[in-house]
Amino acid sequence: MRAALWGLLHTNATRIDVTVPRARASNATIRLHRSRSLIARDTDTREGIPVTSVARTLLDLAATIRADRLERALAQAQRQQLYDHTAIAELLARANGHRGRRALSQATAREPKLTRSEWEVRLLTLVRAAAVPEPQTNFLLTAPDHPRLEVDFCWPTHRLVVETDGWESHGTRAAFEADRGRDAALQAGGWRVVRFTWRTPDATIVTRLQALLTPARTHLPHGSPGP
Repeated sequence: MRAALWGLLHTNATRIDVTVPRARASNATIRLHRSRSLIARDTDTREGIPVTSVARTLLDLAATIRADRLERALAQAQRQQLYDHTAIAELLARANGHRGRRALSQATAREPKLTRSEWEVRLLTLVRAAAVPEPQTNFLLTAPDHPRLEVDFCWPTHRLVVETDGWESHGTRAAFEADRGRDAALQAGGWRVVRFTWRTPDATIVTRLQALLTPARTHLPHGSPGP
């Protein structure tokens, strides 16, 4: 609930998580978490509701969620200009014994990537395991007759765009035709466009990416990270 209040992650949970400095009894509506290390600067107010700070919320999340979801929460914090690396570093320095300390420390050691679907999370995980350059995610490009195109993954120095196709968003005739139009515009702008579906085997994705990303191209395009 705290992460949802900050807009870091969506949740369908109906029970509210509350962190308190002293033990109290939970009930059917509120689940209490005891923390002796909770201090004043670990608290804040969001929409008039007392809540743990963004840094403390991320630390508590790190103890209970998968690494990819933690990365998504970090990226959302950056997108909303809520991310404060200094506050997180200070919190980690005094969070000895907290179960989320190691995970949050590892997650903040590199720039988080914003992804929109489990499919995109899967591809980004494969990219990292393959030891190829990391892409820009949700990247804005300009192409002929398409002044504003947002692509899933982009390697600017390689002039490479990778789109991840899922049936839920690409399984109609209109979506199929729109995708072909986007691809044609990008190709006219000098981009190579590759599409992977959920059924594409991991080994195939890795092999193709390794081939496409070696060697690097040297010229840079016009583009910027998505909003």
